[in-house]
Amino acid sequence: MAAEPILYGASYSVYVRAVRLALAEKGVRYRLEPVDVFAPAGPPEDHLARHPFGKIPAFEHGPVRLYEAVAIERYVDEAFDGPPLQPADAAGRARMTQIQSILDSYAYRSWVWDLYVERCEGDPPDEARIAAARPIAGTALDAIERIAEDGPFFFGAAPTLADLHAAPMLALLSETPEGRALLEDWPFWQGWWTALSERPSFAQSAGG
Repeated sequence: MAAEPILYGASYSVYVRAVRLALAEKGVRYRLEPVDVFAPAGPPEDHLARHPFGKIPAFEHGPVRLYEAVAIERYVDEAFDGPPLQPADAAGRARMTQIQSILDSYAYRSWVWDLYVERCEGDPPDEARIAAARPIAGTALDAIERIAEDGPFFFGAAPTLADLHAAPMLALLSETPEGRALLEDWPFWQGWWTALSERPSFAQSAGG
């Protein structure tokens, strides 16, 4: 399929960046089409045709139309040449998906909105919300580490889609004093973050 993939979204989105990480790891050239779902008028009408809930990212590759980052990430891994981004065995792929689900269900809210957004963008920050988020954020870190195998990544020497899904969220968490304090308690996560953030794909997926 020769068509150039199009990724619809914004560089500030952790989910857009997760897909961009997958594309970079696979060496896929693509076009990032800006979409601001937080515009005063709301998501553009043409974007609602791509994503009925008005979220980002959305994705096109020839006749393939997708939304939801986990689905797009899996398609990118399976549709394009390049290093595999999923474990080879069924149990490993299930654990990978389990980590992605933990990230979406528990880490995203606590790491991104309740800690990063409140601490770094709140005017003033909601200290009660921040305090309530810290134990949930820590539980997510602990739960993922318990599933992970020997590092430096979740399933060994090479990153999987779960690692790429986590990276943009952890990048924001690590910008907060609460997040840095949490990470001091998890040597696994410190090593993981060093290994992931030094990959070329991490720099390539930043910015517009």
